Formats: sequence, structure tokens, C-alpha cells
Amino acid sequence: MNLENTGIEEKTVNIKPLDRLMGHHAFIRAGQWDYERVTYDYKIGSKENNITYYIRIQGYAIEGDVDLGNAVIQLKTPLLGKHYYPHGVEYGEEENFPENLVDRAHSLVTRVKEAIDQQEK
Repeated sequence: MNLENTGIEEKTVNIKPLDRLMGHHAFIRAGQWDYERVTYDYKIGSKENNITYYIRIQGYAIEGDVDLGNAVIQLKTPLLGKHYYPHGVEYGEEENFPENLVDRAHSLVTRVKEAIDQQEK
């Protein structure tokens, strides 16, 4: 599910401050990157059997190189996904997400956006 109108879409941030900022908000990049793209995930546990939710914020380098740590990242529309063990994460619009989870996801992404805004000042 796309998390529309969060304000984070199209933000551009240098990779090193972005990594620090995202880690501060519990969004983990781990090994999810290549030379041009990054993916940050926030894991949300569930009482449902074998279900975990993820908020995913992706971005791509508009200049520089992620591996070298000199990239400028442009962020994309965040996603809310549901992980079905052992099949993987589904982001499709046909997925049903509890309203309180969607609200929480928007709130978490908004906090990240506000932190990016503060960094820009």
C-alpha cells in the first residue's frame, strides 16, 4: 500500500545524514542497497500468526554513489507491506491493513519527514 501525501516524497538528502536520521527513527537499511538505490524498513510485529508488517522508505541516488557514501538520495513514496512467512512481503492495494496500523505508519513517516526538514535548516 502506498502511503500517499506524507511529504517525504521527492525529498533529497545526503546519504550519511540520511542513514543516521533513519536509524534514529528505527528505520534500518542493513544490506538493502546497491550503488544507486537504498531501502529503509521499519518492522512492526503483529499478533496475527506468521504476519509481520513493514513500513518501507525507498530512494535512489540522483548523484554520487551509495557504496562510496557520497550519494544524494531522492526519496520515493513510502510503502506499507505485510510479510507472510515464508512467502515474502506484499504491498498490493488488495491487502487489508488495520486502520490504526495505517495511522501509525503515517505518523512514523511524518516524524522522519519533520527530521529531514529540520536538517535542511
